[in-house]
Amino acid sequence: MTSWQEFAEQAPELAESVRARLEAAKHHVLATLRRDGSPRVSGTEVGWRGPDLTMGSMPGARKALDLRRDPRFALHTNPDDGSMAAPDAKIAGRAVEVTGDELRAWVEEAKPPSEDSHLFRLDLTEVTTTGLADDHTHLVIRHWTPAEGLRTFKRT
Repeated sequence: MTSWQEFAEQAPELAESVRARLEAAKHHVLATLRRDGSPRVSGTEVGWRGPDLTMGSMPGARKALDLRRDPRFALHTNPDDGSMAAPDAKIAGRAVEVTGDELRAWVEEAKPPSEDSHLFRLDLTEVTTTGLADDHTHLVIRHWTPAEGLRTFKRT
């Protein structure tokens, strides 16, 4: 798995673009897997803690229970006004629950609504942005994986 920091070192321009999209809005869309394998989407907030992209959750929330059972996730940034003035960003990977002293330090620092809140470190398996070319004639898709690095595609 790859931390946010490792991703940012490998693809700095893409990481800067995705981080800007994540910071442009407070709420994003998280997809997890239910017990029966069907998808569940939930609103979520993300942040950074050291080298990691993280996500908190209320105690016992369905998304947290889903991630405890199956850590795979997909995160889609808030689509804003739909104009695609800024690229759309999607992240996929595995969520690792933070526990013990590290969780206690986060609770002390972040002061979530409940001390029983969940904290997950988001390890990345792929990051994609989709945006309009400057001349608005085609889409520009930038896709990164740890194995293949950064690739750029155009779609008309």
